[in-house]
Amino acid sequence: MASRLTRAPRRPAALALTMGDPAGIGPEIVLKTLADPRAVRGRALVVVGDRACFTAASRQLRIPFRLRDWHPELPLPPRGAVFCQASPPGRHAVPRPGRPGAASGRLAADAVVAAAALCNGGLTLGMVTAPINKDALRRAGVPYLGHTEWLAHLSGSRAHAMLFAGRQLKVVLATIHVPLREVPRRLTATGILEVTRLAHAALVRDFGVRRPRIAVAGVNPHAGESGLLGDEDRSVVLPAVRRARALGLDAHGPLPGDTVFRRALEGAFDLVVAMYHDQALAAVKTLEGFRAVNVTLGLPWIRTSVDHGTADDIAGRGIASAEGMRAALDLAAEMAGRR
Repeated sequence: MASRLTRAPRRPAALALTMGDPAGIGPEIVLKTLADPRAVRGRALVVVGDRACFTAASRQLRIPFRLRDWHPELPLPPRGAVFCQASPPGRHAVPRPGRPGAASGRLAADAVVAAAALCNGGLTLGMVTAPINKDALRRAGVPYLGHTEWLAHLSGSRAHAMLFAGRQLKVVLATIHVPLREVPRRLTATGILEVTRLAHAALVRDFGVRRPRIAVAGVNPHAGESGLLGDEDRSVVLPAVRRARALGLDAHGPLPGDTVFRRALEGAFDLVVAMYHDQALAAVKTLEGFRAVNVTLGLPWIRTSVDHGTADDIAGRGIASAEGMRAALDLAAEMAGRR
């Protein structure tokens, strides 16, 4: 009887914000987000990174950074922002803006690993990540091409997918960071079905779409034109769509990639499953600019991020827009509220 009355403790609504690569615009857009009362009001945030990097950016950009130190053994405040040191203090010199390398990659990696540990330990409900530099990560010894694959590994997630959510368009990728020539070989009906199922679940749970309508794009021009322009659409994509419909999902396709995004924009679909990275991102970034939010599906916790890179060419100049970072934080908070 007592076990029935025992309630599991509520998970905190806190979110972790990672520094990103400190040689890029990551610290700048985090500082600008923290300085915006609309972005932080009423929220519990843990900023994860290296204090020396944030202090240097704060002085250079003249944006205050006054967060008090916090570590996982301490209770989290119900609201407001605190700082969690991810790297051993002084181990790495503060990188110069616009000069990414092994040191900046290691500092960025430490922040991601520390934030993932907070999420895995139930101390935060999710993370919002500033951009990282893939080459700097490689030089630092990180064997992953980006956040998505890396966070799936750190969380022990079997299935994962990359979704981009904008005000006008939502897309999810069947393949992520692979060369275009490898896309047909990487595509499988099972993989496309899995991504479609993850997207359907996310639309219901995190976006409040009661009956998602999902379009599945073809991989070839004109969705293969009945095999005249490639066989993958009828041999791989079509079976995935049929299996999705057999499971009760309102999935349609394969649909030509040159018109499916327009149809979604006009309201025919809630989301498009794209076959490869640039098929989706060309449409999203044209429509949304930097307002779209990168969401990792399949993790046991929330992860959102900006839809742009480290912008090393403007790092340290104080002109980087924090619009994408604020959008990523807002969406993560909305998702946390629904969960």
